[in-house]
Amino acid sequence: MARPVTNAAFEALLHAAGYGGAHAAFARQLNHAGRLHGTWRYDAASVYWWLRGRRPGEEVQAAMAETLTRKLGRSVDVSELGFHGGIGTCVYPASVGHAIDTAEQTWTALAKHLHHQGGGGFDSNKALQAALGWRYDLPDKAVSRSGRQPVHPSDIEALYALADHFADLDRRHGSGPLRTRALMAEFLVSQVAPMLRGTYTDAVGRDLMRACAALSGQLAFMSYDAGDQATAQRHVTIALRLAKAADDRLYGAHLLANLATQALYLGHARDAARLAEAAIDGAGRAPATVLARLHATAATAYGHSKERRACQTALAKAERALDRTGTEVGPRWVNYFSPAHLAGAALRCLADLHLYKQALRHAPDALTLASQNSRTRALHTALIATTHARAGDTDAACDWGRRLRQQTAGVRSARVHQRVRELTAALNPQQASTQVAEVLTALGVTPAHT
Repeated sequence: MARPVTNAAFEALLHAAGYGGAHAAFARQLNHAGRLHGTWRYDAASVYWWLRGRRPGEEVQAAMAETLTRKLGRSVDVSELGFHGGIGTCVYPASVGHAIDTAEQTWTALAKHLHHQGGGGFDSNKALQAALGWRYDLPDKAVSRSGRQPVHPSDIEALYALADHFADLDRRHGSGPLRTRALMAEFLVSQVAPMLRGTYTDAVGRDLMRACAALSGQLAFMSYDAGDQATAQRHVTIALRLAKAADDRLYGAHLLANLATQALYLGHARDAARLAEAAIDGAGRAPATVLARLHATAATAYGHSKERRACQTALAKAERALDRTGTEVGPRWVNYFSPAHLAGAALRCLADLHLYKQALRHAPDALTLASQNSRTRALHTALIATTHARAGDTDAACDWGRRLRQQTAGVRSARVHQRVRELTAALNPQQASTQVAEVLTALGVTPAHT
């Protein structure tokens, strides 16, 4: 039985260069490229083992990059070959061509359940570098391409519909099992990657990049919600570069705010604030709903880092922006952001500042969500319960904890589970109370005994 491929980056490059089913031909070209280093006798078996984790020497990798550069008609860096954990580096691609290659490699890794090969977790430095690249790199002059498959506007509309579908499922049920995300990645590899390598004009190409950014960004958010942080960062970095190629600064700012939210979730509050401010700066004169979302993200970051004045300033800006939303039409992807989402952000950041009474004033509004927002409702309910517990109102915390138990049924989300753990930690000092013990048990938590 053949061993599974573990170097998805190298495999994707071979496929892109036409060597996917011609490993012997690649080996012959590699032997030719390496003739200055002596007599190499690599063959199809050598390629087999490279695909399955064996690492060639530095000079061989240089010859591989040279061979693939010649075949693909673009520069291939050694770091793209995957022998140094290329998929796990979260590096912001320098060019559109590199972005397309990296997208295919990253999607392939997830489709084949190889996301763990990159290892590691969230990399704040790489996140900040991606923000700088997105904000200050020069725009792409052209993204038109001549390939095998013509791409039409109707094809791209289908991609937008698919992104909307996955976003709706995610909000209703949470990120779900790995298989769900792998299926989405399989579609990206089999259907979307060929479109990126197809034939399209500059205008169609930019719209295609925008749709692909939406799909990769949705996949990133689902991975983040599932607790797969390294995979999430890789996909959002790709989405950010594709949004840059699409010349869509608003969606790029939205993705950067998602990256800030992930950084905050993992405890990098200062870096989250920097990412949120970069998103606000890059968005420029944006529609009110977009600005409300971005300032709300900044407020939560400042609240977590206990920067009270900056937090309240950002929150006030978000509130003023949301008051203007009735007069401005925002892009389709921001329609989810409602007064309830802003109320949830206000509740969170004020609670982080220990302003519990002020925070709880936002509790009723935080639950005025559309019916499909099951996960957000659970997140907000858990936050309300935890805020009551931290404020010393155990009875109210238990009442909200009972509601939370009903709302978590059918929602699969690492973030919801984290909120449950936060509530548990806040209630544990009162575990001797019968009602606290009942609530903890209902939430699936075994009360700790001291």
